[in-house]
Amino acid sequence: MHGGHRAAALGEPLHPGPVLSSTFALGRPADPLPTDFYGRAGNPTWRALEDAIGELDGGECVLFASGMAAVGAVLRLAARDGALVLPADGYYLARSLAHGELAPLGVEVREAPTPGPWPVDGAALVVVETPSNPGLDVADIAAAAAAAHAAGALLAVDNTTATPLGQRPLELGADLVIASDTKALAGHGDVVLGHVSTRDPALAAALRESRSRGGAVPGPMEAWLAHRGLGTLDLRLSRQAENARALAEALLGHPGVTDVRWPGLPGDPAHAVAARQMRRWNGVLRFTLPSEAAVGRFLGASRLVGSATSFGGLRSTADRRARWGDAVAPGLLRFSAGCEDPADLVADVMSALPDDTTTADGAVRRG
Repeated sequence: MHGGHRAAALGEPLHPGPVLSSTFALGRPADPLPTDFYGRAGNPTWRALEDAIGELDGGECVLFASGMAAVGAVLRLAARDGALVLPADGYYLARSLAHGELAPLGVEVREAPTPGPWPVDGAALVVVETPSNPGLDVADIAAAAAAAHAAGALLAVDNTTATPLGQRPLELGADLVIASDTKALAGHGDVVLGHVSTRDPALAAALRESRSRGGAVPGPMEAWLAHRGLGTLDLRLSRQAENARALAEALLGHPGVTDVRWPGLPGDPAHAVAARQMRRWNGVLRFTLPSEAAVGRFLGASRLVGSATSFGGLRSTADRRARWGDAVAPGLLRFSAGCEDPADLVADVMSALPDDTTTADGAVRRG
């Protein structure tokens, strides 16, 4: 709530707005170059949010225009001197970028399951996403860091799903932590933003230089909105995790639902590792309905669940991931639990699940 906010002097606003100028006064030729001189190189609104996120991550934060801009900067920066290892079941656009842009330049791209093992021999960078999107598998960050470092590679952890309140990868040995702040950190579905944090000053400087050269700079209004949203992250995560738990437990008993995954469930395959390294649970779960048609009926019947492809917002949403090319069942839904009343949300979801559920082969199962 207080990160990145300086104490206001007498008569100053307690909640200053964004600095929208793209140009700043340079003074005379003999004057030293000021911290801010051009909008692509820096902005005080960015730095305020970077200070707040960096304090939470436990490192130096570099803000980017989107989560994918942050991912791209890390992949291009670190994968120059060896192979690149990516999660086979993580966010699909990271793999698309690696195969579509880096592999043609001679970078060897390898894929591995989130829990490992990770093929690190000759690698320059290992990336894990934990909990993974959309699979909700979990990587042992300390083990991944040890394996990467033994091979002379860096470890980057995509921490979007957990957020820095749920997990601090830098403390567990990661060299870089990446996140799409479009999701839970900003939390209101009104910005596109991302960041990378690191404890290595040289890596941070290289990322800032890459941001300035490539132009993947955040807008000051987006940074200001995300900073404002950050103040309620703790409250939002608490309700979202409460809702995710209630939904996961209810869905386990529904005959038309399979493959319920949420790391906070004691019976989840990832629970033991997640409980060891996560400070608190997240609000994203997954489950599978028998067909695309069943997903359509569920979304049409629900009053509270929106159909959207982001997650971490105030309102609950569900996304059928096969439509984006993920190698998942046609009826798999990534569900982002929002901040609705838990009893209301569970009642709505359970009532929206159809009694007659059409299976993938077209048969009708009576529930």
